[in-house]
Amino acid sequence: MKLKISHTTKYGYEEPVADSVNEIRLSPRTNYRQACYHHTISVEPNASLFTYEDFFGNRIHAFTVNAQHRALVITAVSTVVTHNNDGVRNQVLSPKDDWRTLADEALQNKFAEFLLPTPYTSVGEDVRAYADEISLPGAGVYDLVMETGGKVYRNFQYQPNATVVTTRTDEFLRLKKGVCQDFAHLMIAVCRAKGIPARYVSGYHFIGDLQTRTVDFEQASHAWVEAYIPGTGWLGFDPTNNNRVDERYVKLGHGRDYFDIVPVKGIYRGTPLQNMSVEVDVQQL
Repeated sequence: MKLKISHTTKYGYEEPVADSVNEIRLSPRTNYRQACYHHTISVEPNASLFTYEDFFGNRIHAFTVNAQHRALVITAVSTVVTHNNDGVRNQVLSPKDDWRTLADEALQNKFAEFLLPTPYTSVGEDVRAYADEISLPGAGVYDLVMETGGKVYRNFQYQPNATVVTTRTDEFLRLKKGVCQDFAHLMIAVCRAKGIPARYVSGYHFIGDLQTRTVDFEQASHAWVEAYIPGTGWLGFDPTNNNRVDERYVKLGHGRDYFDIVPVKGIYRGTPLQNMSVEVDVQQL
């Protein structure tokens, strides 16, 4: 699929602010399943951007606006061609070899960041009990990951505004409803509790075209999970929609949890009274 993504973040301040320092993680990756052919970022008030990669290889743009301003607008526009390469497993190992591979000390050291709990994906008593409910005797890693995503999808309700950006897995378990970030964090916590490396992915999911037809939904950025499958490598799973990741998904980046790949974050000097809005549109070209 050839997709055009427009992502605009607007901040408004009740009083003039200054010395705004920001990081943006809105650049689609180019990898084996997608290629970013065009990408622009604009900032109002105008600011110079410099770019670098973080520890996980995510592309970051940073900028500073020193002058006083009452509004800040960040717009990212990208054209990406995607392929359904995640649908193919390179080598299917036996369940015994699957788990033997994950038990290898060298692999555990290599993927330590994606095996250890984080504040968002902590494995407390409730999460541990939930993970223990997910069992497929004799199954390999891939089948268990699929079962985990399906169970999270079935057990929880997708409901915007039911949680906040700082909601942790134990809170989500109690609420039984939340957004894609919460679904991803819980699935990651369960995978890690079972010794399966898992990481949080930020990106977009094409579900329709706001520009070319009348629709009754609001598009937004999306989050899903990549789990390490022995014999193949990292594969994408979307517990919010109970899908395997395919050509409808565009990846921005990955990390241990949401905190590692916040799309836009920064600090400024001035009033704490502000409002923020985000507009996302994903079109098929």
